[in-house]
Amino acid sequence: MRRFTDLKVWERSHELVLRVYRLTAAFPQAELFGLTSQLRRASVSVPANIAEGAKRKSQKDFARFLNVAEGSLSEVEYLLGLSRDLGYLNESDVAPVLAEASAVLKMLASLRRTVERSR
Repeated sequence: MRRFTDLKVWERSHELVLRVYRLTAAFPQAELFGLTSQLRRASVSVPANIAEGAKRKSQKDFARFLNVAEGSLSEVEYLLGLSRDLGYLNESDVAPVLAEASAVLKMLASLRRTVERSR
């Protein structure tokens, strides 16, 4: 198995985490232990699961971790939409991040299918 840092999907998901952290920096202080924390943890979970799965001994395990990353990314998409609907983010701020999340989700799904076929 290659290093997780060599995976384009890991690189893009890491960049997504950085974008989420920048976006949530302006959230209300009252959300620090609520939505801010939840959104940050969900976004960090994506590249973290890719990294952990890449080091697993079996392709089946790697595919499972990629699927967990997909779930976390879907959570990020929902939480970004919620943040917009609550007025914490403008549509112009959240739209490009949601588009990137969608692109990363497609990459993850494609990699997971490839890994599942190679078992």
